[in-house]
Amino acid sequence: MSLRILPVALDDAAQAAAFLDLLDHYARDPMGGGKALRPEVRARLVATLQQQAGFQGALAWEGDAAVGLINCFTGFSTFAAQPLLNVHDIVVRQDRRARGIGQALLAWAEARARKLGCCKLTLEVLSKNERAMASYRRAGFAPYELDPAAGQALLLQKIL
Repeated sequence: MSLRILPVALDDAAQAAAFLDLLDHYARDPMGGGKALRPEVRARLVATLQQQAGFQGALAWEGDAAVGLINCFTGFSTFAAQPLLNVHDIVVRQDRRARGIGQALLAWAEARARKLGCCKLTLEVLSKNERAMASYRRAGFAPYELDPAAGQALLLQKIL
């Protein structure tokens, strides 16, 4: 069956449902936190994303089945004075992994970033998610550092 990567149309009820189902699949995975999306998040996510000017997302399709998802958001690099594209979520259904779907989604994000005039793609990954790390390396991602003596950049967060 051929794989198609298409921008997600969140105004289409079937695509919005597939989007939420895949994102919930990711959330339930240990690498996504191991918990289902909260009902109130499911209820407002699609409408909220539709209002985000920087949202770029795609679904991977095999026939009529949505088998993968990538969510990206535009940002800005002050050092390059250009936009960047951040891969915020990427998921492939567990039973469809190791078939090139993740690589195809990352290629879609790279093409989208180039079309938007971005200087780079960024993403975050858990340090022990070895399967994802290998996939990202295959797609050309590397740890971020300005100077090896200063070390690699770390992602930090403060929950509000």
